[in-house]
Parts: sequence; C-alpha cells; structure tokens
Amino acid sequence: MKNTEEPGSAATREIRTGRRKGSGSSRQAVLDAARARFASDGFAATTMRRVAADAGVDVSMVMQFFRSKDELFAAVMNIPESALEKLGAVFEGTDNQLGERVVRAFLQAWEGAPEESEPLMAMLRNAMVNEQARQHLRDYIESRLMTGGSESLGPDARLRAGLALSMLVGLVTGRLIIGVPVLAAADRETLVAMLAPAIQHTLLPGNSGATGTG
Repeated sequence: MKNTEEPGSAATREIRTGRRKGSGSSRQAVLDAARARFASDGFAATTMRRVAADAGVDVSMVMQFFRSKDELFAAVMNIPESALEKLGAVFEGTDNQLGERVVRAFLQAWEGAPEESEPLMAMLRNAMVNEQARQHLRDYIESRLMTGGSESLGPDARLRAGLALSMLVGLVTGRLIIGVPVLAAADRETLVAMLAPAIQHTLLPGNSGATGTG
C-alpha cells in the first residue's frame, strides 16, 4: 500500500524533530512537580533529579525541556530567564567589586525592559501578600547571594545573605512600589555608589575595599 504521507506532513515533521507524543503533558508534569518541590524544599535544595522523580520522567527529559535549574525556576515563576541571569552573574568578577555588581544587577533586573522587569515586579508584589511567593523570592535570591561566595561568607553565610537581601528588597520596594520620593528620583548609579559598600561589607567583611562605580 502506498504511503500517503507527504514529506512535509505533520507526521513526518514529528519523526524528524524527535518530538514525542504527549511531550506537552510531560512538560506540564515537570512544571507542576518543580513548583511543588520549590515550595517544599526551596530553590537551593531542589534538584533536577528530584523534580524528574516527582514528575515520573527521566532526568534527561527534564533537561530537554529546561537546560538548567534557573531556567526551570524561571518557567515556574513565569519570569524570563534573562532577568534571572542578571542576578546569577554577579559573582563573575573580582571580590572587591562584588557589592557594586550585586546592587547594579538587582536594580537592572527590576528596572530593565518591561518583558523582564514586569514579571519580577509582579513576583515582588505577590511576595508581600502570599507566603509561597514570598518563600520562592527569598530562597532564590538568598541562594544566589550565597552561591559564589559561600566560602568567603563564613559560617554565618545565611545570615549575611539574609541581611543583604533585606537591604536590596527594601531599596526596590521603597523606590518602585512605595515610591519614596528621594529614592524614586535618585539616579541609579548614585544608589549603587551609596549602597554597594554596605552590601560589600555584609557579604564579604574581610574584603571591604573600594567599590567605585567606574
């Protein structure tokens, strides 16, 4: 019997791309499992392998959908991964300018292009009234602040990350949500220059050198 499928048909395209039937439902199962796991374990303790086990799929399938835990988290929270990358890259550089990079990246993420900043603002607003959203935001940012400098932060790393987080969230809340006039009107680099030394000293007390904005 002659094959009636044309070369460009949907069935042929499915074979060529290797896309499995039901991949949409598998992806949703991964997202649902990740959402529950992030809520119960927090960002730092959640692993791709645990999410895969919860979703009933192989970890390789999770990696087909999401290349990293950051990308998975971004999908769960409906936030563009590029916005989270700004926070994830702050430890790529010298320690003596860490405070400056952290403050600048934080402000750039929340004040950047609408497709990046608006989901983050929604997440921050939700965190004020919803415990799960609050936990997601807190765990993610704390883990990011600790990832690159856990050895330098010492045994009280979590406390230092929490203090830095409170200053950063306080700045964004006062500037963008409450609209404190002097904060809303201030130039971004002025805020970076003023807050960076405090963040630097909090995260790396043994390396609190100059954090010029040059």
